[in-house]
Amino acid sequence: MRAAHGETRGNGLSAEATDTTGPVERASGRDGDAADRVREQRGWYFYDFACSVYSTSVLTVFLGPYLTSVAKAAADADGFVHPLGIPVRAGSLFAYAVSVSVVVAVIAMPIAGAAADRTGRKKPLLAGAAYVGAVATTGMFFLDGQRYLLGAFLLIVANASFSVSMVVYNAYLPQISEPDERDAVSSRGWAFGYTSGALVLVLDLVLYTGHESFGLSEADAIRICLASAGVWWGVFTLVPLRRLRDRRTKPGGAGPGGGGGTAGPGWRQLAATLRDMRRHPLTLSFLLAYLVYNDGVQTVISQASVYGSEELGLDQTTLITAVLLVQVLAVAGALGMGRLARRFGAKRTILGSLAVWTLILLAGYVLPAKSPLFFYVLASAIGMVLGGSQALSRSLFSHLVPDGKEAEYFSAYEMSDRGLSWLGPLVFGLAYQMTGSYRDAIISLVIFFVIGSVLLARVPIRRAVAAAGNPVPERI
Repeated sequence: MRAAHGETRGNGLSAEATDTTGPVERASGRDGDAADRVREQRGWYFYDFACSVYSTSVLTVFLGPYLTSVAKAAADADGFVHPLGIPVRAGSLFAYAVSVSVVVAVIAMPIAGAAADRTGRKKPLLAGAAYVGAVATTGMFFLDGQRYLLGAFLLIVANASFSVSMVVYNAYLPQISEPDERDAVSSRGWAFGYTSGALVLVLDLVLYTGHESFGLSEADAIRICLASAGVWWGVFTLVPLRRLRDRRTKPGGAGPGGGGGTAGPGWRQLAATLRDMRRHPLTLSFLLAYLVYNDGVQTVISQASVYGSEELGLDQTTLITAVLLVQVLAVAGALGMGRLARRFGAKRTILGSLAVWTLILLAGYVLPAKSPLFFYVLASAIGMVLGGSQALSRSLFSHLVPDGKEAEYFSAYEMSDRGLSWLGPLVFGLAYQMTGSYRDAIISLVIFFVIGSVLLARVPIRRAVAAAGNPVPERI
């Protein structure tokens, strides 16, 4: 997820009247010549390049096992910590913190989405969100000793901020690309993200495995890896902020129902957005399917390192190498599935990837402990479907968004993407808390992919695109 947002709501004046930062383009997304569109697309790719390091190095590799170890150091004789007086098994703390971050994101994302659509000023929101997340991530350098509460707090802030920024980032997609090129543009964005994730993981691996030669303890090396992800996020966010353009909103086109008032509290704004989306029930049907199967995807991503270290007994070097393998193969997977979508359509390609995800979980359940080779095979399978399933879902949803509602609808999408992905981590954490077995926790996630596949198969995509008032691509 990506970071908090800057203040753009102001006093309800139009974007044209309040703009003091330079020329603002009209909201069409299909305006301007091809060269300008390509320039924006290349800048847009770089936000994935900037923030994906957080997802990879922090959320997937280092923070889960490290925060768990910090919590265990602070635990009582029965293995429990007591945040706010609530008994929590130390091994469940990370999963619960992810779930709490989602609740915060649910409150913030609809406000950000409505403000972006109402004012057309996406860049200030993107900048504010990115830099709050980057600062929180950099602050993880101070996570040591028994400071599990600090770690949980920084995780909640960074994760919620990541979600808010992704609302704005994803809302640019239908504005900077033509309908027939969105699968390719979305896939390239994911490929940029996985490329940066792989590059930084190589550097992390060098630092972690050679920490003694650098005069560092293992914990110091991990804290530097965590903090450096925040620095990377902040530095490379400058590229999209220079290249992406703000666009004026169409009269009557911002906010739920076209209203121009200020955004209400998160839940009220979300309710208004969902009421507006009821006019497009097929879009809602896709969103429900995506909510379910992506909850499974996000939980696998966030809990994989904990599963590998705690249940399979794999060392940190093996985990880093496995995630690096995922990043490298995910680049090819995202681009390859983009090509498959051009041939078979995005919906069929996504359904195929969900079948593979189900097989991955079944294999993970029976994976033998202390067997890095088998873990690498499983990581390879994840890499081949991870980027493509997410990239194609994003581009497919962009066809289902009415013109002028991009950020508002993508706030609901982002809550399905990451913001409502609280149920999977919660189920994972509860399964472990009740059984003490991460294998039982991991197999419980199969239900998300099975139900999500059934729901997606029932959505008539071509009819949904037409119902949203958008041109229907030749193959979708």
